[in-house]
Amino acid sequence: MDIKIAQQFASFSKNSDFNTVESFLNNLVKLPVRQREDSLIYYISKGWMPDYNFRFKEVSYQYTTTSNKKLKISFWVSPDYLSIGTNENFVRMPLTPQAAQALVDQLHCVLPTTKMVDEIYKSANVKLPPIPLVENRDSFPSFIKHHLLIQKQLKNKIHKGIIAGIKKDIVQSLAVLKNPKPNRVAIYGWHNLDGKPIQPLYTGHVDWYVDYSHGVRLVYEKMLINNKLFLVKDVLNNPKLAGSICNDSICVPMRYGNGQ
Repeated sequence: MDIKIAQQFASFSKNSDFNTVESFLNNLVKLPVRQREDSLIYYISKGWMPDYNFRFKEVSYQYTTTSNKKLKISFWVSPDYLSIGTNENFVRMPLTPQAAQALVDQLHCVLPTTKMVDEIYKSANVKLPPIPLVENRDSFPSFIKHHLLIQKQLKNKIHKGIIAGIKKDIVQSLAVLKNPKPNRVAIYGWHNLDGKPIQPLYTGHVDWYVDYSHGVRLVYEKMLINNKLFLVKDVLNNPKLAGSICNDSICVPMRYGNGQ
């Protein structure tokens, strides 16, 4: 299965107009958010992302349905959060939900649900304690500062398997549509080492807001239930199966920018 996933990304160009990620980021730092993200979408969708993050990892667990039927659930995720650059020199890049949605669409992926985030954390090979910042949370330099702090935790090494505990996830959840205020983003996670998330499901931020703690985890658009292939969106649309990957009271696919 992971060979097929790798083939999905084989066609992406690895060429870039920038010699280093530093020169690219220097061009972004003074841009308004929308222009900055247009540039990030363009280059990441062309494949300017560390190769190791295209090597998706399996998350598997057993789920018991309301009728007491046991199912084996498997889905595949990027081992780390969305980044720009190369294996040798990259930066994890927080994005607004609209930019995140545009990229996951192009990369044959979906955004995770809160249940998926929990299962990803349980499956992670490398679990790091969160590093909160208290000043200039939404500034571009803080994005880079937080990335460098994570790299220090990792000793600047690329580890095998899934890395977790370093970011809050942008998630898909109908909670954004239930909020009486329009244009919300749903964030969740940032687990402590005891497995409990710092951030419960939260839709208090407007959807153009993004700060250093937000991360985009790629979830492959296809999954297995008892070794049978499904689209994640079809599982979420199936009342008998949706609970296997979703904890919401109502589980249906949700997209940023155009609702459900």
